[in-house]
Amino acid sequence: MTEQPTSHEGRQPLAARPHERTRPRSEAPGPSAVPSPAGPPQDLAGTARREGDRLRFVGAATRRIARGIDLDEIVLGLCRATVPTFSDAILVYLRDPLPVGDERPVSPFVLRLRRTDRLRLAGEDADLGAAVPIPVLDPQTDLSPTAELCEVRSGGALSEVLRGVRPVFGDSAAARAALPELLGDGRTVPSGHRAILAPLRGRRRVIGAAVFLRRPDRPAFEPNDLLVAAQLATHTALGIDKAVLYGREAYIADELQRTMLPDSLPQPTGVRLASRYLPAAETARVGGDWYDAIPLPGSRVALVVGDVMGHSMTSAAIMGQLRTTAQTLAGLDLPPQEVLHHLDEQAQRLGTDRMATCLYAVYDPVAHRITIANAGHPPPILLHLGGRAEVLRVPPGAPIGVGGVDFEAVELDAPAGATLLLYTDGLVESRLRDVWTGIEQLRERLAATAQLTGPDHSPPLEALCDDVLDMLGPGDRDDDIALLAARFDGIAPSDVAYWFLEPEDAAPGRARRLARRALARWGLEELSDSVELLVSEVVTNAVRYAERPVTLRLLRTDVLRCEVGDDSPQLPRQRRARDTDEGGRGLFLVNRLARRWGATRLSTGKVVWFELPTRT
Repeated sequence: MTEQPTSHEGRQPLAARPHERTRPRSEAPGPSAVPSPAGPPQDLAGTARREGDRLRFVGAATRRIARGIDLDEIVLGLCRATVPTFSDAILVYLRDPLPVGDERPVSPFVLRLRRTDRLRLAGEDADLGAAVPIPVLDPQTDLSPTAELCEVRSGGALSEVLRGVRPVFGDSAAARAALPELLGDGRTVPSGHRAILAPLRGRRRVIGAAVFLRRPDRPAFEPNDLLVAAQLATHTALGIDKAVLYGREAYIADELQRTMLPDSLPQPTGVRLASRYLPAAETARVGGDWYDAIPLPGSRVALVVGDVMGHSMTSAAIMGQLRTTAQTLAGLDLPPQEVLHHLDEQAQRLGTDRMATCLYAVYDPVAHRITIANAGHPPPILLHLGGRAEVLRVPPGAPIGVGGVDFEAVELDAPAGATLLLYTDGLVESRLRDVWTGIEQLRERLAATAQLTGPDHSPPLEALCDDVLDMLGPGDRDDDIALLAARFDGIAPSDVAYWFLEPEDAAPGRARRLARRALARWGLEELSDSVELLVSEVVTNAVRYAERPVTLRLLRTDVLRCEVGDDSPQLPRQRRARDTDEGGRGLFLVNRLARRWGATRLSTGKVVWFELPTRT
């Protein structure tokens, strides 16, 4: 129950106190007590005026509290709204840790001093001092905690006040017993000071407490001030509840999103990769941006960047599903436009409003070509070796999830030394600029960076990514940013050997002879024995099941890579052959002799490959 002071006679109403010349900007006058309605007409007018002042103060204070987004902003809003208009000082305590949602409360629990405002340091003059986290004050003149933590035990005086929910005056019996527990070491309100102890109750439980303090030279709190303290405490507690819930959801979604992004990028032959990911500012936090680089058969690589519309945990979850789907489709070696078509179908299966933009590109280092399809995403920018940066003309297409649309792919030159930049719209669009203005600024930034390195050299890839992000200004972080940069090195035609072999018994022998000649041309005769053995085993296995010509390709880079393709979708499986078996040892030899090997199923069959180091 609410405790009442023993006497309030002769107290000066808060709104009429003579010393209040300074009020926080844009705040209403402080609240005042409402005297007895009996009296002359001028008293009634004064009562109405003070009541209006109180309502304006509470309205302005609650709006200031509500403006806070995170925990610190809400607590700061309470302090700034009440000091010095309503009180000369405030102590704000919150549970540590703060409960989230339906978490079961623990007993006993701990209150931690979150913030103090306007407590005068010992030795300072009478003016209000600055806000301090844990002040060291004169115990004879100021209310001051001696400890940052306070344990609230069931059945104690402080626990009873908090359970009662309603604010109480500091000179009440309940507060006189509870404040020493809260402040520590038996400290209480110094003589002459006035205080209100207000529990902070969220939607389900008490989450803290606030202590409002006035100095002796200021009018004491009045009964109606308890109502003001109760409203301030309620708005603050509900705001903190929402901030904690939002913070937990944002943290989970952000972690979910980060775990779905690649831990590291692959190192495919003929291309170098770099990436960046920046979460949005605190106003948005969680989005559905993603990027990926997926090695494909034939030393190609798929470059993907996408952005799920919206900012929530749902967006992050949808992003994870679309990224997994894109990886699966890439493994089938489908054309880019077909990948987007299947992604569009998957998005529609996830829901009617599951939309995303996506750009899917396939780079072939042998042909020095790149094939790109776009689904409503900002166009990529190609930075040439000479320093020229161009926005590639790719048909924009409709976003994924719209349904019933076709996607178009274009094939473009990818010259050696050029850099392709894929990005999400958070890099180029904000409240301060539209997307096309941002794209042009990005193009100019890339060109200026390239000019610094000279016409014959490309800027370092990692430094280029950092420089791109440096173009963001203070107001440019409205959305997540995903960035994927690919430097095209390519594979020279002289380092590629390619043949077609008829699926006949003579194919393995011919494959051995062709491989030996290519190795001799490259000066890699020391690998001939191993390569001939492995090529013979892989080609023999392909010929056994193929109906169309088998392909054999050798690539010389920092390693020697051999690729054998056929039209059978059945992938080979390594097994341990018995002593009496005549076959089944081919993949065992490949596994023992090759540095790496693998098999990939294609829409037209499969490719089996292995790699050997070129330097022993």
